[in-house]
Amino acid sequence: MSITKLDQLFAELKNKPKRRLVAAFANDAHTIEAVNKAIDLGIVEATLVGDIATMKQICKAENLDSSKFEMVQESKPQQAAHKACMLINEGKGDFIMKGLVSTDQFMRALLNKESGLVQGKSILSHVTVLESPAYHKLLIFGDVAILPLPDLSEKIAITNYLIKTAHSLGIKIPKVAVLAASEQISLKMQATLDAAILSKMGDRGQFDNAFIDGPLALDVAIDKESAQIKKLSGSVAGDADCLVFPNIESGNVFYKTNTKLAAGLIGAIVLGARVPAVLSSRGDSVQTKLYSIALAAMQA
Repeated sequence: MSITKLDQLFAELKNKPKRRLVAAFANDAHTIEAVNKAIDLGIVEATLVGDIATMKQICKAENLDSSKFEMVQESKPQQAAHKACMLINEGKGDFIMKGLVSTDQFMRALLNKESGLVQGKSILSHVTVLESPAYHKLLIFGDVAILPLPDLSEKIAITNYLIKTAHSLGIKIPKVAVLAASEQISLKMQATLDAAILSKMGDRGQFDNAFIDGPLALDVAIDKESAQIKKLSGSVAGDADCLVFPNIESGNVFYKTNTKLAAGLIGAIVLGARVPAVLSSRGDSVQTKLYSIALAAMQA
């Protein structure tokens, strides 16, 4: 049975072995509170890398038991991110989480050739799972945070990560919409050309257990009436599980519109490294970080 609500992740994870989370520079209340809730739900064990005095002070202020966490001392954010990666490489963690460290510092640690978590020419990509009150099931989409203008090879990676995430949520044959501004293929619009290639690759079985269609505009990808009006058939139109965005601007605007104006619930991770990475914004809510932890634990 597929997961249709983000809260269902917790029950699913209780039937699996606990994974160990390593949080990089966990010097903020949101990160510690989210990790604490994940521990209380019985889905993870946790190592917090950061300034121990600060982390214990936060625990005291939030009335949390600091003994639940293993704490590793590192007072500077960049070094804390590197230390977190080293712990993963030493087999002392199953996935990594960004705390109060900037995204560029966190990514530099992941990409470090000596101590990082990225092997060879692996492509990192951000995957978001959205629970929207306006849609009948979860939507899985990317990329909204890592790849500014993905080329065809990067879109292939994005598509594979979305499919992998859908499979982990119990969606056996996800329906993937490759988005563009139009359903018409135009030589002047690279997004439509890439979408057509991905769609044909899907037809020929070059993706693992998925239906791929594109180019599709957003309305026909998620709204059956729009698809019928535009006379678009196929299994994906109007019923997409996954959305491949043509660039970071369109994906990022979609992400923030859903969370800030449309009461959407979000879990988000980065795939492509040796282990999943939770790359929540420093301003994300505790709830978003908790869902992201659960999503990473499902993939770990």
